[in-house]
Amino acid sequence: MSDLVVLVGPTASGKTALGATLAERIGGEVVSADAFAVYRGLDIGTAKPDRALRARVPHHLVDVADPGSRYSAGMFVREADAAIAEIRRRGRVPLVVGGTHFYVRALLYGLFPEPPKDERLRAQLELEWKRDAGDVRKRLEEIDRVAAARILPNDRQRILRALEVCLVSGKPLTELWDEHRRVDARYAFVMLGLNPPRAALHATIELRVERMFSAGLLHEVGGLLAGGLSPRAHALKAIGYRESCRVLAGELTIPQAVQKATEATRQLAKRQMTWLRAESALHWLTGQVDEMLAQASARVEV
Repeated sequence: MSDLVVLVGPTASGKTALGATLAERIGGEVVSADAFAVYRGLDIGTAKPDRALRARVPHHLVDVADPGSRYSAGMFVREADAAIAEIRRRGRVPLVVGGTHFYVRALLYGLFPEPPKDERLRAQLELEWKRDAGDVRKRLEEIDRVAAARILPNDRQRILRALEVCLVSGKPLTELWDEHRRVDARYAFVMLGLNPPRAALHATIELRVERMFSAGLLHEVGGLLAGGLSPRAHALKAIGYRESCRVLAGELTIPQAVQKATEATRQLAKRQMTWLRAESALHWLTGQVDEMLAQASARVEV
């Protein structure tokens, strides 16, 4: 059997429920690979596994970070390594479940060896972004269209870093990622993927976002802000939370926030699928839940 099982897929594809059921079937425990589920107090908008599910199946790396801090991929790898080792010591199967593919890649292959930062170049790119953000995005598209497609148009930090890496290394970020993809894995693993039909996924996303707001997302965000969390905190950049901050600031109505969060979630799902389709080791699960469980179980036992 492999060292661990990995279950990936776009947001709202059903990873949480399927992962828990699969963990029960194979005698496993879940290691969450979600960049925002790590934060305490961010419950509704991150669609964390609820208390009942976590009581039924142990989940690791959920609620492990203060929302005022900045959790990183390096922290995730260290803590996931420790959780996986402990799970295996108990004779259980580690099951990594999550939609933050950068975290999954970092765990499986190590952190991406990016070139060092160039502070002078970064300062120049920052000035160019302030003058014309659209022109900077276009520049990245011309250098590395694939990387540009994976990054939100308004994600200043990632766009500028991608450009910086390209200009410092002389290679597109995508090319560097492809080179890193060929390194030896840190674990023997089997990777399983969910790929629901696009129309069904979009409908699920729309319903999820509506339920987030009706379940009290604004109240949750208001409580975090009242507790001293800055609206500029990294944790509040998560989809749903950033729109909620704008509602509370009087910049958006609730219907506008719902629409923007739905659109952003669809864009996120599209970018996630772009990453996942490049994974040569991934085995896609198809059919209904019972069929996917049977396929997953068969793969795990190989």
